[in-house]
This record gives sequence, C-alpha cells and structure tokens, in this order.
Amino acid sequence: MSSDDKNLKSNSDLFKTLKVSIPQFFDAEDNFRIDKFEQELQSANISESRDGYKLNFVGRDYARLQTGRAAETTIVPDCRHNNKPENKNSGNIFITGDNLEALRHLQNAYKNKVKMIYIDPPYNTGQEFVYNDLFEFDDEKLQNSLGYNADEIARLKSIQGKSSHSAWLTFMYPRLKIAQKLLTDDGVIFVSIDDNEHANLKLLMDDIFGEGNFVACFVIIRSEGGGLAKHAVVGHDYAIVFAKNISTFTPLAKIKKVRGKIVKKNNDLYWIETDWLRKEFGKYGNCYYEEIVEFHGQKKKDEIDKGIKDGLYILIAKNGKHIVGRYRKTSEDNSKFYTVIKHLNKNGKTDLRELGLDEIFDYPKPVSLCKELISGATISSKDECIILDFFAGSGTTAQAVMQLNLEDGGNRKFILIQAEEPTNEASDAYKSGYKTIDEIARRRIMLAGKKILDDYESGQLKNNEEIPSDDVNDLRSWAGDIGFKHYRLVVPEVKTIDKISAFDQSEDLFESNMLESFGDELTDTDGVEALFSTWLLSDGFTFDVKVETIYFASYRAYYIRESATLYLIDRNWDMNSLEALIDKIYKNELVVNMIIMYSFSFSFKSMRELKENIKTLPTPPTIIQRFSYKGLSASEIVAPK
Repeated sequence: MSSDDKNLKSNSDLFKTLKVSIPQFFDAEDNFRIDKFEQELQSANISESRDGYKLNFVGRDYARLQTGRAAETTIVPDCRHNNKPENKNSGNIFITGDNLEALRHLQNAYKNKVKMIYIDPPYNTGQEFVYNDLFEFDDEKLQNSLGYNADEIARLKSIQGKSSHSAWLTFMYPRLKIAQKLLTDDGVIFVSIDDNEHANLKLLMDDIFGEGNFVACFVIIRSEGGGLAKHAVVGHDYAIVFAKNISTFTPLAKIKKVRGKIVKKNNDLYWIETDWLRKEFGKYGNCYYEEIVEFHGQKKKDEIDKGIKDGLYILIAKNGKHIVGRYRKTSEDNSKFYTVIKHLNKNGKTDLRELGLDEIFDYPKPVSLCKELISGATISSKDECIILDFFAGSGTTAQAVMQLNLEDGGNRKFILIQAEEPTNEASDAYKSGYKTIDEIARRRIMLAGKKILDDYESGQLKNNEEIPSDDVNDLRSWAGDIGFKHYRLVVPEVKTIDKISAFDQSEDLFESNMLESFGDELTDTDGVEALFSTWLLSDGFTFDVKVETIYFASYRAYYIRESATLYLIDRNWDMNSLEALIDKIYKNELVVNMIIMYSFSFSFKSMRELKENIKTLPTPPTIIQRFSYKGLSASEIVAPK
C-alpha cells in the first residue's frame, strides 16, 4: 500500500466530497457535525428518509475502499502507433489495462467531461470472473481501514474469484462509482445486463446514481426463433439507463429513418424529403414541379419559388423534370425512444465478418445497437462530446462512433478501455495471431476506420442521390477522425518509493543530502513519456491537451500554455539550461506559474540553484518537486515563493 492510501477508509471519497461541497458542517478537527447538518435540514423543511432500504452485500465496504484508492500504474504511450499519420492528431483514446486503474487515472482530468458511457460488463454466468480484482490489503490493513473482525475478514476473502452476487457487485461498485463522476451534468450511462444480475444492478445503480435519476430499462431483442431452453426461450437482454442529473438531462431522441440524402447547409445537417409531396399533391399528376404549377396555378408557383429562394425547398432533377424537395433538419426529426428495441446478436457477427474478423470474438454487440444508443444520447452534442466504454470487448463502440460521425457529420470522440485479457489457445482468435482481447479490439478499430474512410472517399455513402445545388455541401466536411492514440497501463518498478515512504516528509528535501542516495529511476525516453503522460492526467489535463516542447539550451522541457505549467523531467539540466529559463521569464518570452520537476533527474546542486534563482524573479512560480511516478502524491514538496 502506498503512502497515499495509508489513511484510506471506505468513506474517504465521500468525506472529501462533503468537505469541498459543504465545509460549514465540519469542525476544526475535521469531524462532520451530523447534528448541525440535521438541524439545517429541519430548518429548511427538507424531509429526511430514515426507513428506506438499501442493497447490502459482502464486500460493499471493501468496494467503497477501492473507489478512493490512487492509481498504482504508469500510463505508457505507444509512441510508434501514436505517431502514425492517422493517429497523430486523433482525439480518440484506447487504453490497454485494468479498467478500474484506468478510471482512477481518468477521474481528475475527465471529471464532468464524458457525455455518454456505454458498457457491456461480464455477466455473472456462474463461472469465475475473467476480471478478478486482487485483495491488496492484508488482515491488519483491512481491520484498520474497515474495522472488520477476523470473521468478517474471512467472509470478505471468501468471495474472491467466485461467481456469487456479492463478488459481482463488489467488482462493479467502484467502477460505476468513478464512472458517475466522469459524466457531464447532462450525461447518461447505459449498462447492458442479463437476468442473472438485472435486479441487483438496478439497486446498485439506484444507490450510486440516485433513484430519481433513473431513465428507463430497455429490453433489447437479441435473438428470435426457437430454442432448447427448459422453461422459456430468452431472446432479450437489458440496458439499464441512468442520467447524471435528471433535471438537466436531454431526453433520448430516436432518429426517424431518413429517406433522402443528408446534406450540410448553413453549418447544419438536413435531409431532403420528397414524400410530403404525395400527401399534399398526390392526386395531381406525379408530384413534379411542372404538374404542381399546372394544377395549382401562379399562386402555388410563387409559393414554391419563394420557398426555394428562402432555402426551404430544393428542385431535384429527375426524368427530365423536377421534384420539389423539402429541407428537414436531422436534429429536429426525432422522437423519444421506445423501451423495446431490436438488434440481433447475429448482426454483431456480420459486422466483424465484413472486416475480415469472422469467428474471432464471441457475442459481439451489433454496431447498430451502439449507434442507436449513441445517436439518441448525443443528438444535441454530436459536434463535440466524449463516449466512454470501459469494457471495450471487440471495440464495437469505437466503430459505432466513427460510423455515426460520418453519417451525421458529428465529431464525437471515444475513450475505450480493455484489459490485456488472454485469448483461449484453442480459439480461432488465438490461431489467427491474437493473443489478447485488446489486440482484437485495436485491430477491429483500425480495419473499421479504413473501411469508413474508403467508403467516404469512393462516394459510397448512404442515400447518395445527386442534388444539384450550389449552396449545399454533402458530408465532405466530415472531420475524418478514424484513428486513435494507444496507451498501456504498466506497474512500475520504483525502488525509491520505499525510501520515500520511510523518509520524514516534514523535512525539506531541498535541504537534504539524502536525495543523492536515491537511485537512478529514469533512464530513457520511454520513461520520460510514461511519467509525463501519467502526471498530465493526475494534474487534470486531458489526453488532447496541447503540449509544447521548449528547449532551454540543450534541455528539453514540456509546456502547457493554457495553465502556464512547465514540466522538467529529462536528466541533462545544467547551468546553461537554468540561465536560458530565467532569461526567457525575465524577458516575458515565457509565462510560468508552476514548475513541476522530477527530483531524480536533478542533482542536489542543480535543484538548489534552480530554487535560489527562481526566488529572484518578480513573480516566482511555484515549484513542485516529485519523487515518484505518481502525480499529486504525499511526497511532493512545494517551494515557497
């Protein structure tokens, strides 16, 4: 257990939230004044429920403890992949690693930034979980953190690796708890599930998201026809849907089937409707402009001509004549979801077959399902929103996002997380060269992106009817992001952590010669990139933050202009580097509010020189000295201004 987790309790996360949100109910010793809080509720005429029931399960307190833990991994960028032309500027992210660890990394940078979450977690089928969280606390720490006695500890450990309801709920709780924090205020989460845990999942989500934020439970028809079931053929699954805040939630919108080409006009998306003519003029000829004018005279001609001039109608050449088409906004042509939707599982297999990945993944979700849910949840924010899937599986969500962006001109971004779960050696996937599930997902995204791009460039878009109009563009304005950046979570081998933990952190390490006794923890470029990627998220910067590389003499530094934060991680800092830094700040060529430096890349002498020279500046930036791969850890020292 790291120093960050030394005082961790099962309610630590809640405690921090309350302390920030309602500090007036804490005394000088940081004790929560429940009496004062209850008095405030009564004076505000707020009724308090005391007799409600809640979901209890073995492992609940431990799951809450897991929620508040800090990440124990570094984020290692796949530099070779990320620098490819299709990926270099992509806003999409794929993370290989344990999804609980990944969510811990994301929570600082992506809190309140994710519009939609869709997950298809492992169902509790009676077999042991592939995902199996390790019990990382010994008996003494469990006793100190949870207040458990020996019998309670034994009961908690008994669920490890089991397929019980308690084990499944213990597994899901911390993931959903962090996921709730990531959602925007108008965000929404969809969780696919079957009958085995449907009831328990609903209660768990009631507890985490609040009963009042329940949106609906969708029934998804996944198969049809007969079967060999003993009692009944179960041909459906569920998707439980919760809003982050139901009062600001935009109702899910179901796009009606578009029967005309989607076009972009005045920075908005429209489709060209022609069926309205049959209803209005059906009994008169073939609904061509010429016949409409002939039957309805000059008044109707003037009306249509004005509509064309005002951009309401458009003439479409056909058979030597012209049909009158009407512009309809795609964003307004929708209705609310019906809670029973049909997306057959066999279509998920077809989706993979079209990419040449037939028979390498069991039970993939259909792209059509993900597209419908994503479209419905992001109808008002498709130009810029984040879709998160932390049980990525075969990568269906990523393909759905890219395909949907092409079809409606959106610019949604995805973040996918998938554990490095090994494939079965007897499976077709393994025989095809895929040793882990995340390899399949990443390959699927690359193939899907290539197919989408090929379809786009060859003009094989849906509803590709030619519409002659100078003021209308088709989807050639599509952003075209079919790449992704790849990161891998790695448990670092950091020998200095134990030394730091044993050190008296109240002592200023700037004044301590002990620093020189620590080992060389960072030796290559990959180490620098991993450390920097990990720190960025911890410091609240998203993956797509603009990073500038700045050189001070021959020293390479990283600069975030939006917050005037300078990262000093590389090893070759010298007096020339210091002089260049001070000179740039003095000449107002560089604004620096904060310097974050990696201690093991600096000698004791160079650190002292940096500190002393920074203090001479008119407005000295804060210096944060870090001693581990972690970001804002207990071992940091803030230099006084």
